[in-house]
Amino acid sequence: MRISFVSPLNLSGGCLVVALYAQALRDRAHEVTICCSLKEALLRPRSHYDGRKLKIRPYVPDGDVVIATWWRTAKIVYGLPERKGAKAYFIQHHEVHEYLPADEARASYRLPLHKIVVAQWLKDVMQHEYDSDSVVIPNSVEHDRFFASPRGKQNVPTVGLLYASIPWKGFSVAMAALQLIRKRALPNLRVHCFGIEQLNPIADFVSFTLRPPQDRIRHIYASCDVWLTASHSEGFNLPAMEAMACRTPVVATRTGWPAEAIVDGWNGACVDVGDVEALATETERILQLPDERWRLMSDRAYETVRNASWKSSADQFEAQLIRLAAIKDAAGASVSSVSRDC
Repeated sequence: MRISFVSPLNLSGGCLVVALYAQALRDRAHEVTICCSLKEALLRPRSHYDGRKLKIRPYVPDGDVVIATWWRTAKIVYGLPERKGAKAYFIQHHEVHEYLPADEARASYRLPLHKIVVAQWLKDVMQHEYDSDSVVIPNSVEHDRFFASPRGKQNVPTVGLLYASIPWKGFSVAMAALQLIRKRALPNLRVHCFGIEQLNPIADFVSFTLRPPQDRIRHIYASCDVWLTASHSEGFNLPAMEAMACRTPVVATRTGWPAEAIVDGWNGACVDVGDVEALATETERILQLPDERWRLMSDRAYETVRNASWKSSADQFEAQLIRLAAIKDAAGASVSSVSRDC
């Protein structure tokens, strides 16, 4: 098939997921094109498409399927001529945020596009808020990239987290919880942090790595006793899954994939959004576990994601695209038949 993804070029987690699917489809002999703006095509900013031998073009070629990858691209895909392919919308978040034009974002979910979502909660939102059907294909984890040997606790209690300046990512909430832990229980607590944006020095106990290579990220995960995520909203939360693949228990707010996968006291803990006290308490509880019990939780975190497979996700994604292309072809054949009969 000829498959086009309409996508920006960047280092976001959403872009990474699209890149993984694009590469998987190309490896299966499909003709895949990443369609971006003319400016991006000329400047080629660093993105997750780099090094994957994918075609990057400032236009949408004729094809079998064309896929919108976020709300700004949905209207573009909807307006394309039929020769560009069956029209799909790959939804990784309900992108209705206070800093975005909410009406435009909501309008994108009402468009009659074939919707693929990454989590059950998004399917529920599409159904209940937009009366729209969708297919769930969950994200996975690259086990050849994110892994770690069984281990015990660090010599110094260590927490890891992702830095992002977007308010709903909850970085300030996470830092408030960590400061509380240091103040009342673990003054020697240290923090490992990374992100795609520069974080100015905020405390001497926080080490930050800007845009670490992918093969370095697993070492960051594996150097932590707890991975902390305090987002107000998440479409999926791929870093939480990657951390678990590296045998690190996760403390998270109840949003995105962690709300579906984490069992309190088993592989981590989930707390209410914005609850600094609960984030601190649960993180502190895991940090203070005896080594034997922490190892058991670490093993359970790994077992939670051990069977997650990008191959399986790619199989499902490919099957959906084949189905959409077949539906379009059948509809076209039906129209041609009617025209001849007339």
